[in-house]
Parts: sequence; structure tokens; C-alpha cells
Amino acid sequence: MNVVIMIAVLSVGNSAVYGSSRTLAALADQGQAPKILGYIDRSGRPLVSILVASSIGFLCYLVAAGSDTRNMAFNWMLAISGLSSIFTWGSICLCHIRFRKAWKVQGRHLDELAFRSQPGVIGSWIGFIFNCLILVAQFWTGFAPVGWKSLTPNEVAQHFFEAYLSVPIIMAFYIVFKLWKKTPIRRSHTIDLVSGVRELNLAQLLAEERAEQANWPAWKRAYKIVC
Repeated sequence: MNVVIMIAVLSVGNSAVYGSSRTLAALADQGQAPKILGYIDRSGRPLVSILVASSIGFLCYLVAAGSDTRNMAFNWMLAISGLSSIFTWGSICLCHIRFRKAWKVQGRHLDELAFRSQPGVIGSWIGFIFNCLILVAQFWTGFAPVGWKSLTPNEVAQHFFEAYLSVPIIMAFYIVFKLWKKTPIRRSHTIDLVSGVRELNLAQLLAEERAEQANWPAWKRAYKIVC
């Protein structure tokens, strides 16, 4: 059982470093993070971003010492990153909703897309709403935890920020960036759908994909609908 837990922890750590380092590199490439984070070596690895992400993750091992100070440091680091996945998936759903809206408004057709989300826009709306509900529930549990009447005001405030600290931090970064860069909120008809598009023979690609799907057995078709 210890081996299973260790493999699971290493897997989560590996995927977290992979995803966060690529996110930092992408932010640097767009001018939203220090340029040094965008350094890519000959093998295509964002080494500086990997080092930064790994270093921050390594700080979590401070809790292993067991002292009260280190436990407190770990709890506050957890508070900062605790809701990051909710914001990530919520923003992915919202981006897909806005992308499909812009695609329709600008006169594009779904047949022009090389890939389409299986649950479609409805699935993104469901995902976005559920992520918002999680944030609301987390706010409530942070504001009025179980047994809050027996807690002092300082303990209530500490409990709230430990549960919800990432929200004001993310909102502060967003608002400061919008004010500093003076970037507008794009309307559907002004969203750029061209930059970064790969040149490929879309008609041939879709034809090959549909021909392959036609030969799938029934179990695989049912599996692909769900997964």
C-alpha cells in the first residue's frame, strides 16, 4: 500500500510540475511573467520554469519536520493553492464557451474545427456552473465553519483565509494586470481566432478521422461518447 501511495504522489507531483512550468513559460511568452521563465532548451524544456515550480513544491516538505511554525507555513501555502484547480477548470470551461460564441458570431462553422468537445457548449456550461458552486460552498464553509460560535474572531478570520485565500490573490493579479496593461475585455466579434492556427489540410484530416471512426466497433463508439 505504501508503494501505491508513493507512486500516486510521484505521479501527481510530476503532472503538477509539468503543467505549472508550461503555464509559466506560456505566460512569459505573452509578456505576463518575467521573460527568463520563457527560456526553452534545445530539447524543448522550459528549464527555468521547471526549476521555479519544483522549488516552490519542495517547500511543502517543510511540514515533514513537524514543528508548529512549519505546519503553519504549509497550511498557508495550501491556502494559496487550494482552489487553483477550481479556477483552472472554471476558466477552461469559460474560455471554451466564449470561443464557440466567437466562432459562431464571426461566421465560422463547426466543420472547420479539427476537434470538438464531446459534451459541447452545454458541457462547458455545466462545468463552469459547478465550479462556481464549489467556490460559493467553499466561501460559506470558510465564513461559517462548523462550531464557529465557539471560535474567537481571530480564529474565524484565520480559518476563512486558510480556506479562501487563493480567491483574493487571483482576483488581485487579474485586476492589477488589466489596469497595468490596459487590456480590454474582448467582445465575441473582436476575439482573435487566427493567430497561432496551424497550417494543415483540415478536410483531409477530418475525412481520415471519420473513416477511422466508421470502422470502430460498437463498444469503442460507446466508450468515446462517455470518455
